[in-house]
Amino acid sequence: MLDKVLIANRGEIALRILRACKELGIKTVAVHSKADRELMHVRLADEAVCIGPASSAQSYLNIPALISAAEVTDSSAIHPGYGFLSENANFAEQVERSGFTFIGPRAETIRLMGDKVSAIQSMKEAGVPTVPGSDGPLGDDDATNLATAQRIGYPVIIKAASGGGGRGMRVVHTEGHLLSAITVTRTEAHAAFGDGTVYMEKYLEKPRHVEVQVLADGQGNAIHLYDRDCSLQRRHQKVLEEAPAPGLDPEARAQVLEACRQACIKINYRGAGTFEFLYEDGEYFFIEMNTRVQVEHPVTEMVTGVDIVKEQLRIASGLPLSIRQEDV
Repeated sequence: MLDKVLIANRGEIALRILRACKELGIKTVAVHSKADRELMHVRLADEAVCIGPASSAQSYLNIPALISAAEVTDSSAIHPGYGFLSENANFAEQVERSGFTFIGPRAETIRLMGDKVSAIQSMKEAGVPTVPGSDGPLGDDDATNLATAQRIGYPVIIKAASGGGGRGMRVVHTEGHLLSAITVTRTEAHAAFGDGTVYMEKYLEKPRHVEVQVLADGQGNAIHLYDRDCSLQRRHQKVLEEAPAPGLDPEARAQVLEACRQACIKINYRGAGTFEFLYEDGEYFFIEMNTRVQVEHPVTEMVTGVDIVKEQLRIASGLPLSIRQEDV
């Protein structure tokens, strides 16, 4: 088991990781900005290190400061939590290169799933159902883009390959608006994410948003922890989660759960992750994968009784999954 974990986060998720570490007998290091020195996780951790001023760019997003904190405290691993650097492949890579264990997927997996175009392609190859789309990034040829939209069928949605949080998306209902929508979305994507790559998908008009929680140990073992419905949203941000997702077609559900499990084995996934789907008329369509523990993970924990954060820590210690699919 890991000896000492540095928690590269703050607030609720820092407390959640700290609790799991304490229950497993792992020592904890809390990092904090100057503004956060009195937060609960700082007071409860075995050690605490100030990593910078109040600005997150100079503290919780400061990779050299976080790695230095791990070095001076002789930590063996770093848990990124969610948000901040949790899906930053460069951070994961630098953590491992510095001799620490990154509690999450490998850097190449984060990169693969962080680009929605490559993620969709890899899921197609793994047998996970995807939304009909451009099968890759859109080029600059207007005629080709118009033909692609015609093949998919209107309405379509233009999405940023590096998008997230409801940004970098534009719905197009008619051919006359397509080319301008592509241009505007590219500009927005470059401004928001530093990457102007966009792709096209069929726009589903009345879908539900269903996600599948998975755990995999990178040793050929993977399980799913069933699903959550997160259809109730405001500005593409989730408001309420319900597990298991109600009223799904049982056969389609069983197939997609198994497909997610097999996909984890195929891409040699390590740690906790979440497959996100749109569900409409009994069909699932993959949209993205979150390569981290999610804000809403306790909903699944309450339903299944599986401690997702403890499993993350065990996996990072090099241990196989402690539970099998039939145990869930």
